[in-house]
Amino acid sequence: MATSNGAVAPTPQPQPPAAATKGPEPVSISEVRPNNSRENRTAAHSHIKGLGLRPDGTAAQDSHGFVGQTAAREACGVVVDLIRAKKMAGKAVLLAGGPGTGKTALALAVSQELGTKVPFCLMTGSEVYSAEVKKTEALMENFRRAIGLRVQEKKEVYEGEVVELTPEESENPLGAYGRTISHLVITLRSSRGTKKLRLDPSIYEAIQKERVRLGDVIYIEANTGAVKRVGRSDAFSTEFDLEAEEYVPVPKGDVHKKKDVVQDVTLHDLDVANARPQGGQDVMSMMGQLMKPRKTEITEKLRGEINKVVNKYIDQGVAELVPGVLFIDEVHMLDIECFTYLNRALESTISPIVILASNRGQTTIRGTNSPLDPSSGLISAHGIPPDLLPRLLIIPTNPYTPSEIRTIIQIRARLDPEALEALTAQGEKVSLRYALQLLAPAGILARARGSEGGVVSGGDVAEAVGLFMDAGRSAALIRERVGEFIS
Repeated sequence: MATSNGAVAPTPQPQPPAAATKGPEPVSISEVRPNNSRENRTAAHSHIKGLGLRPDGTAAQDSHGFVGQTAAREACGVVVDLIRAKKMAGKAVLLAGGPGTGKTALALAVSQELGTKVPFCLMTGSEVYSAEVKKTEALMENFRRAIGLRVQEKKEVYEGEVVELTPEESENPLGAYGRTISHLVITLRSSRGTKKLRLDPSIYEAIQKERVRLGDVIYIEANTGAVKRVGRSDAFSTEFDLEAEEYVPVPKGDVHKKKDVVQDVTLHDLDVANARPQGGQDVMSMMGQLMKPRKTEITEKLRGEINKVVNKYIDQGVAELVPGVLFIDEVHMLDIECFTYLNRALESTISPIVILASNRGQTTIRGTNSPLDPSSGLISAHGIPPDLLPRLLIIPTNPYTPSEIRTIIQIRARLDPEALEALTAQGEKVSLRYALQLLAPAGILARARGSEGGVVSGGDVAEAVGLFMDAGRSAALIRERVGEFIS
């Protein structure tokens, strides 16, 4: 394009369209709904809440997460009564049955019935094989974990609100220019009056560590001099509009009082705490070491010394022994050395209740066969030596009936009638475990196709069966295509 003076003006370049002016994007704000309930996580036995027994000791067909196995549940109920009466210590129970018949569920139900105050230790037979810990040491460690000790002690304490806190100074005995704290004068107030105390300088250091000031509620143990700050007295709660303090009421009763303190520990806790003893030999000194455990070898001599101290305080009425439950699953995985040690441990004066579980019939006991002739081993029922079997109360578990399988599957998922029948057939034909394992993938397939409410249909179950093989079909496939696999 030519201008008036003959110069050629540059051709205007096309400009990109102006971006539309946008305001600031809105900030996403959503309300957080309070949810104090713990997230439910489904595990193999999370539905077990107890044995499901009636007051007369008979088992309901469907209760507390259990379906069927009424005879075994009633037998376990008798075992629970014997444990509560403290007549089962040093005895053992064997849960014998095929895979998937509820042996582990029965043991966990026993622990639910006993409550949290009775120790329950669960282990499997293969846990004893380790390159770091001896087999017998692993067994004894779990034995001691399953034995509780309830220590009852009366403590003299001074408890109240601090109304006076005066450290008294004196000349330094070493002749230096500084002054030292000779003692501490503290006045505590409770609902019944006040008391002035003269405390050792070491307690003043503990008070400083707790950051105690006037108006705080504290308690001081008379025997040890331990100081604990409970909180701020509620008389000062209107001092500020906003404060990060915990306000507590002024203690009731006298300033000087006696309190009953009950502490629950296991013998294994005492073993670990005293592997390198640093305090006295009384029970409270041993328990004081619990906060400083060290990983050291626990010798039989140390356990014997702890047993002597424990027996001494049991005789004096200071402590009470609480025999718990040791559950050894897959007990046939133990070898002959472990079984021999188990025999001896059961005869000990301090022994828990032992529950064993095995899904084996006539099988070779580990450790009895020669490496040169594997078939030369000792064969016994359930893989347990004949000298240990007579010591056991044996509780059999039976395979589930089709109606029981249907009820169990109904409890675990929302299904239409066709899917329920298909899974029940898989439970009868293959196993209950395989039928239950199909529930999760079938549920995902149901949601993927947009099922209303996530209800699983028969087609979802058939598709899951096609995607995931059971052990029998997998073995048949290997036999058909033996040349395609490395053997």
